[in-house]
Amino acid sequence: MKRAVLIVLDSVGIGGAEDAARLGDEGADTLGHIAEACAVGRGDRDGLRSGPLRLPNLDRIGLGRAAAASRGKPLPPLGGGALTGRWGYGVETSRGKDTPSGHWEIAGVPVTFDWGYFPDTEPCFPKALTDELIAEAGLPGILGNKRASGTVIVHDLGEHHIRTGKPICYTSADSVFQIAAHETHFGLERLYGVCEIARRLVDPLKIGRVIARPFVGETAGSFERTANRRDYAEPPPETTLLDRLVADGRKVVGIGKIADIFAHRGVSEVVKGRNDMELVDATLAAFGRLGDGDLIFANYVEFDTRCGHRRDVPCYAAALERFDRRVPELEARLKPGDLAIITADHGNDPTWKGTDHTREHLPILAFGPGIAPGEIGRRETLADIGETVAAHLGLAPGKHGTRFL
Repeated sequence: MKRAVLIVLDSVGIGGAEDAARLGDEGADTLGHIAEACAVGRGDRDGLRSGPLRLPNLDRIGLGRAAAASRGKPLPPLGGGALTGRWGYGVETSRGKDTPSGHWEIAGVPVTFDWGYFPDTEPCFPKALTDELIAEAGLPGILGNKRASGTVIVHDLGEHHIRTGKPICYTSADSVFQIAAHETHFGLERLYGVCEIARRLVDPLKIGRVIARPFVGETAGSFERTANRRDYAEPPPETTLLDRLVADGRKVVGIGKIADIFAHRGVSEVVKGRNDMELVDATLAAFGRLGDGDLIFANYVEFDTRCGHRRDVPCYAAALERFDRRVPELEARLKPGDLAIITADHGNDPTWKGTDHTREHLPILAFGPGIAPGEIGRRETLADIGETVAAHLGLAPGKHGTRFL
């Protein structure tokens, strides 16, 4: 029996991208800069973590080796032992550094067109767009209307939102229109309805995603985003690995925001969670529901949303170490014939300027019973990941990418 699990550690880049300067990110290196910061005490936080970055399980699978090859110099030691996985790094060929571009390329469909983006101005949205949204959705107005970190703008404007009923609308360097609103004061279903209107209105602008960002709490200090996030994404322009699997009668279990990223296309089962550790639990549980030829595709997002965008090194280091401690549980679920691949979709260097994603190479770590440790080298497109999974599960080759196992 052959099964596969594909895990995206959202934003865990490993530096070195040749085209980083084009996007203002020359020198960005998410993992490398975190490890270097921790080595000199800048990753310490009382009650959270301290000391050098320790990722012994990911390191023995090959993470440190992949990062060293990508960035051209070794990281501070991560604590791993003898190599147990296949390692390399991927070069993202999609033009953007956003979530859909990275995931679609991983699934075999590089993004060769340019998304539409909103400018880094206040206001950032065209007046005609916001006027139409306010009119169609029956809103008293909107708040925000700028580029911002989602957690920061909810902290700053959440109380005003509750008082006025105006949703918080903001963007980032990604191709995205985000709408934050309180789950009870504004209403979750009402928020979804507003996002559906926004999705239709931004289609002519080629915006990749409209994202519903519900939150709870009553004061700035207590606001917390919930697991009821929903992405309204532009569908992929070609058939993805997920589409191919489902068309062949296989099951694809989407963990986290995978279904939203792919516009709910090619996903048989959707599993959400309140945080990444719940999503890891869900991933482990999903193995019991997999048959021959099935795939688990998981995204663990807190590296990006809670830590990277907030430029919080201790938070990011602690998140990496939490996941690393769960890797042996994942390995224990793998049976003969199973393949696991850990990768990322873009970078988000918490030592970098601004609050946005960073253009970087991405790690590719493959392991499972019967998979000999070694090097897979530099892969010239992330589509090689999807083609490797497709070949492992017995699908015919797709249009993009080359298998590495």
